[in-house]
Amino acid sequence: MTKKDLNVIGLIPTRLNSERLPQKALMPINGIPLVVHTYKRAKLCKTITDVFICCDDKKISKVVKKFGAKVIMTSKHHQNGTERIFEAYKKTSKKYDLIVDIQGDEPLVSPYHIDQVVDFHKKNLGADIILPTLKVKSKNNTNIIKVIKNVKNYVLYLSRGNIPFEYKGSTKNIDKHLSIISFLPNALEKFSMHEKTPLEKIEDIELLRALEIGLRIKSLTLKGDSFSVDVLKDFERASKRMINDKFFKLYKS
Repeated sequence: MTKKDLNVIGLIPTRLNSERLPQKALMPINGIPLVVHTYKRAKLCKTITDVFICCDDKKISKVVKKFGAKVIMTSKHHQNGTERIFEAYKKTSKKYDLIVDIQGDEPLVSPYHIDQVVDFHKKNLGADIILPTLKVKSKNNTNIIKVIKNVKNYVLYLSRGNIPFEYKGSTKNIDKHLSIISFLPNALEKFSMHEKTPLEKIEDIELLRALEIGLRIKSLTLKGDSFSVDVLKDFERASKRMINDKFFKLYKS
C-alpha cells in the first residue's frame, strides 16, 4: 500500500451537555446544526475515506441523521474527545491507517486544512500525532491553547497561558492549537488507555498527556483562520461568517 492509498477515518467527537454553551452541537447556524457543518465540511476532503460523528446522546444522533450524517454512539463518561474517538474507532469494522480527530465545535473548519494535515502525516509517519497550528495575535485568552515547538517542529509544550514568557523579548504572534489532530492507531490507543497525567490535570489540555507519556507530536503551520465555538459570542461570530463562507455554499442546499 502506498502513502496515497492509506485508509483515513475522520471522527468528530461531540457531546450534548457542553459546559460553557449547553447543547451547542445542535444549535442551528443558517438552518443546519453546528456539528453537522463540521461533518459536511469533512466530507468535502479528498484524503478522508470515511467520516463519523461520535456522540454521547440519542438526541444528537437523531437530529444529525436527518442531515445524512453517519453516527457512532459512545459513552457519556469520557473525559475528553480523544477518548471518545478511540471508543468509536474500536467500534468500526474497517482497518484504518490514520485517525483524524476533527473537533465538532469548529463549524468553519477548512477542508483544505484537514487535507493538509493528512498529507503531512503521510509524509511523517515517524510521528505519532500531527497537530497543526495557526499564527494569531491574540494572547490573553485561556480558551486558545498555545503551542511551543522545537527547531524540527516537534511540540515541546502546550498551555492556556501566554507562552513563551516575554522576559527579555516580545512576540508578535503565537502558535494557536488547531483542532484537527491526526493519530497513528497505536498512539491513540496508548493515549486513551493511560490515566490522566499531572500537567494535563493542571492545564486541562488533553494532548499534554501524549507528551507526558512520550508520544511524539509533530506540527505544521497552516494559513487561514478557524475558531471553536466555546461561548455565545463565538456562536454569533460563526453565524455571521457562515453567510458568505465558500464551503457552506457547496453543501447548504
